[in-house]
Amino acid sequence: MAEANDRDDSKTDHVRPGPASRPRLAYWWLSVLVLVAGAASLSTEMTGARLLAPYFGASDLVWSNVIGLILISLAVGYWVGGRLADRFPTHRALAIVVLVAALALAVIPFAARPLFLAAANAFANVSAGAFIASFFGALAMFIVPVTALGAVAPWSVRLSVDDVGHSGRVAGRLYALSTLGAIMGTFLPVLVLIPALGTRRTLLGTAAVLAITAAPALGRRLVAAPVVVIALLLIPLGPIKPAGAGERILFEGESPYQFVQVLQEPTGDRVLHLNEGWAVHSLLPARGILTGNYWDAFTALPTLAGGPAGNLLVLGNAGGTVATLFAHIWPNTAIDGVEIDPLVSSAGRRFLGMNNPRLHVYTADARFWLQGSRPRYDAIVIDAYAQPYIPFYLATREFFALVARHLQPGGVVAVNVGTPPDQTALVGRIATTMRAVFPTVMSARYVSFNSIVVGFVRPRTIASVQHTLRTARGLARGPARQLAQQLRVVPAGGTPLTDDRAPIELLTDQALLAYLSEGAPGAR
Repeated sequence: MAEANDRDDSKTDHVRPGPASRPRLAYWWLSVLVLVAGAASLSTEMTGARLLAPYFGASDLVWSNVIGLILISLAVGYWVGGRLADRFPTHRALAIVVLVAALALAVIPFAARPLFLAAANAFANVSAGAFIASFFGALAMFIVPVTALGAVAPWSVRLSVDDVGHSGRVAGRLYALSTLGAIMGTFLPVLVLIPALGTRRTLLGTAAVLAITAAPALGRRLVAAPVVVIALLLIPLGPIKPAGAGERILFEGESPYQFVQVLQEPTGDRVLHLNEGWAVHSLLPARGILTGNYWDAFTALPTLAGGPAGNLLVLGNAGGTVATLFAHIWPNTAIDGVEIDPLVSSAGRRFLGMNNPRLHVYTADARFWLQGSRPRYDAIVIDAYAQPYIPFYLATREFFALVARHLQPGGVVAVNVGTPPDQTALVGRIATTMRAVFPTVMSARYVSFNSIVVGFVRPRTIASVQHTLRTARGLARGPARQLAQQLRVVPAGGTPLTDDRAPIELLTDQALLAYLSEGAPGAR
């Protein structure tokens, strides 16, 4: 069918057969092709961002690269596709372009790891290295398949229009189908395919569907090409991101929210990495109870709240490091942990010792859960930040007012704010925002990359707080004294962050650029 149609098309470059003589199969093939191409273009965008995340993160900068390059590639595809369609107005030519897109997509899952590692290493010591590396990584990944997919819609319009009097109707129908496909390509991978198959298998599946759709018009010489693309689904892909020297991958998985990896380090410590892995989100030490990191500071909260029992809320439970510490140091404290990603909670139970019998985990977004909950707590820990960016709605005056309503009269809230060393402008803005809600706020640079900001429901002097911390006993004694030594009072005044205006990304970008420009090593 395809070869016969192509011969007819090539003889009638300027005079096309009327609608009555057009084979119905060609009509439906073009409709399905436009639908599938639209879905593939957005599926490529969603999976592409997920492929980049383990190496460059999922920050606004990385997403801007992905979205911008997708749009540029589509624009080039529209322009080139329109010109080529006038020159080669055949179904077979269009099918070959779609096959090229399918083959280019099928290569990405196998090429992504060496490509992204090379890009990351090439720009590791450059200011804004992640932004530049992710740009070139995304460029290499998207330019061929998405440009080819962009050519499908104008090419299909050229093949479908026989009467200029109906060109508007034809173009509207095909672009509506393309947009419908794009909607499918947005939600289906994120909600169904990626959690079930993984990002790379989803991308290979997208390539296979494209190749199958192109097959009817390829002709006998190329009919085996879709089989090659489908066969790639059977090849083992290996780990998404390799472990470092001496590390061992205990778990790797993908959820609708992020890439999740648990590693065992040469020391025996187990750590939870999310996305690019610049930060450790949970830690289970191989020896002892304390982590030697900022989580230890939270064990001082019961002392500040007035007693060893009571209840604690952890917003951003992750792999349960805080709950694990409390199981040994404050075993009678009831803990509610809120974690948005159930895969992270599962990894915490399996690999990170999250088995505190007094812990109850809620799967929800922190602020949404807080708005719908009624309990009041003696202490609240806020550690719901995905490095390097803090979700702006978890750092505003309105959010901290909501937190204050969930604290007991003598309650205390402690916030972890991660920033590069000597880049503490963001810490100051968050502390100022908390001071607009709480009568007393104190801040401490607990470790080199993490500050702890503490807010009190009742007014407190720094002398009384330091005295209380120095009276801590047991395993909490060391962290409490370290916190007492670093605490500084946050004065009233300044401009708080609000839901309407919270330039978190700008402040974070400025800190990262300043830190990287000094050639400093990456954060753990």
